[in-house]
Amino acid sequence: MERNPPANVGDTTSIPGSGRSAGEGNETACHPLGKRPCEMQAFRIWDVNQKIFYLRNNQLVAGYLQEANIKLEEKIDVVPIEPHTMFLGIHGGKLCLACVKSGDEIKLKLEAVNITDLNQNREQDKRFAFIRSDNGPTTSFESAACPGWFLCTSLEADQPVGLTNTPTEAIKVTRFYLQQD
Repeated sequence: MERNPPANVGDTTSIPGSGRSAGEGNETACHPLGKRPCEMQAFRIWDVNQKIFYLRNNQLVAGYLQEANIKLEEKIDVVPIEPHTMFLGIHGGKLCLACVKSGDEIKLKLEAVNITDLNQNREQDKRFAFIRSDNGPTTSFESAACPGWFLCTSLEADQPVGLTNTPTEAIKVTRFYLQQD
């Protein structure tokens, strides 16, 4: 099933942290009012090779789901914490994406944490924060806890979603499309 980047003719869909108005990329930014954070929003996400996210054995993977399996697609839950920084999760914000250091390795991990309980001012919550960068219709996500490490998929289908510190390397995909669910 082929997916194209979202076409938003006259759409005022808010994509948190984009920092762009409706006239810029057909998206509006979600900015907190005072200390009140923006609400969690769900988005469809797929990489530039049209692979979508789904769970397999409690691991987030990216692959090509056919119509019969499309119900397995995971939406990405987003809670903005600064204009370009956000917490990312799945399963209604009950599982959060975290950048975890283990020895010399840096890995993407799903942690059973409620996304709305996270706080940008707590050092222990920094591992859940990602910095969003837009390039035309696509977006990349850099770990706030591990600068230079980006959310990525493999060129091969049905492989774990992970992190890479070589975002321009041809074997990793770091550009994604988002569409509000």
